[in-house]
Amino acid sequence: MQITDVKTFLVEGVKYNWTLIKIETDAGIHGWGEATNWPGSPLIEAACQHVGRYIIGQDARRIDFLWTKLYRDMHWMGQAGPLLSAISAVDIALWDIKGKALGAPVYELLGGVYRQRIQLYANYWFIDGGHRAEDYARQAREVVAQGFTALKFDPFAHINYGYGNDLNDNNGLSEEQKRLAISLVAAVGEAVGPDVAMAIETHAFLNGPTAVEMAHRLAALKLNLMWYEEPALPETPEAIADIRARIPIPVCVGERLHSRFMAKRILDLHAADVLMPDITRCGGISELRKIATMAEAYNIPIAPHNPNGPFSSIASAHVMATIPNFFRQEFMLKDVPWRDECLSHPLPIENGYFILPDRPGLGFDVDESVLARHPGLRTPPTDRTFYV
Repeated sequence: MQITDVKTFLVEGVKYNWTLIKIETDAGIHGWGEATNWPGSPLIEAACQHVGRYIIGQDARRIDFLWTKLYRDMHWMGQAGPLLSAISAVDIALWDIKGKALGAPVYELLGGVYRQRIQLYANYWFIDGGHRAEDYARQAREVVAQGFTALKFDPFAHINYGYGNDLNDNNGLSEEQKRLAISLVAAVGEAVGPDVAMAIETHAFLNGPTAVEMAHRLAALKLNLMWYEEPALPETPEAIADIRARIPIPVCVGERLHSRFMAKRILDLHAADVLMPDITRCGGISELRKIATMAEAYNIPIAPHNPNGPFSSIASAHVMATIPNFFRQEFMLKDVPWRDECLSHPLPIENGYFILPDRPGLGFDVDESVLARHPGLRTPPTDRTFYV
């Protein structure tokens, strides 16, 4: 079954562009993949096109071989960023093709299921109003009303730290900024109650002392804190491990992990309580599955990062169904209103769970005419309001 064409689609998303690919074969079977990342989605699309030309004529059934060949042959470009996102998309699409060819869902090809429902936690639920405690509380209650028992948010996003003049402060916070962040977390905790878990995002934009201080101040609220996310840059796992040893909240790392080779260092240094690889960045279905198996050996649960497009959600769910150490999967609560319109079937989200389809491959096809009506931006946004 030879690959005959690879098409790319840059599509308008609710936060940033989706980058999708479609791989076609001489058997008349096609597969869909995703490489969504930001803010350089045109670069990612170009990487997908480059990698796509490289695999024309190859056997679509040789998934692991093609992954390894692409990863090794492209090593002079650096095995991360747009290149690995492109490899991720190819890998996802090839699994979709193999499942369709064999008449089986991808999760069956990965060893069968531990679970038919994938528990989700809500992200991107706060988009209305100002950065005020009452706005956060109101929208958090709406999340719980939809059946979610966990949510994530960045209480420091109102500061717009790490961009512009705040760089002069060495990623520290004023006391006023610290109190505001604490008040937002307290308001959400009171609104959702003790049975709903909260993940606190930092995006690695706090300096070390501030990250440690804020973790202790958050812990003093005595709330149901699921984890403290990326308290330092993933390129500095020693710093993450040091912070983890000094704070009373579990640490989650991994949204910027590039392949199992980067994940290994996080695991070896015991820098995380929870690992959150992103299927569109770490290497696709194949690599997410390998990272999960590695993490199992360290007794570390997996909670895949997923603020992306629909095939990221779908492919991640297929993998999470097949591993013993699954925790929760991220889900974009607010999305473009035409998301389900572009899919052959609506995303099966029920009461905070993704319900696995029983259709071959990933179980979804795409209406390309809908994608064509919603082209993605090809220039970066001029503000950071989408970053929450």
